[in-house]
Amino acid sequence: MKYVVLVSHGTFAPGLQSVLSMLAGGEREDVLSIGLIDGMDADEFAQKFRLMIQPFGEDDEVILLGDLIGGSPLTNAVNELSEAGLLKNTIVFGGMNLGMALTAVMMKDDMETDMLKENLLSEAKNAIKEFEIEESEEEDDI
Repeated sequence: MKYVVLVSHGTFAPGLQSVLSMLAGGEREDVLSIGLIDGMDADEFAQKFRLMIQPFGEDDEVILLGDLIGGSPLTNAVNELSEAGLLKNTIVFGGMNLGMALTAVMMKDDMETDMLKENLLSEAKNAIKEFEIEESEEEDDI
């Protein structure tokens, strides 16, 4: 199975998982999340992450999305995947956003890994735009 695993500081990853459930079809066993909650130390986070990935097999693939490159949730997740022997079948991205996560969930089973990587990066970049509000002519006349 291919899993999408979301990690973050605070409740960003679980919140994103909730939105993905709305947009990608309910509760999914292939999407998992965990956040480093305020007051939780890195060891506790690592232990909870280790338990979360325990069912993964050596043939399973992981798309790991984290909020920050170099942040402790992402680095601890990578360390735990390495310890479990799962890193060889894992792709890792930082700076996750909804566009990237939704693409991962919806396209992970239909694309080769290299094409999926390209699409994830493209969707993440394309999701960031300024929303410009144009004033109507009526407001200018007041």
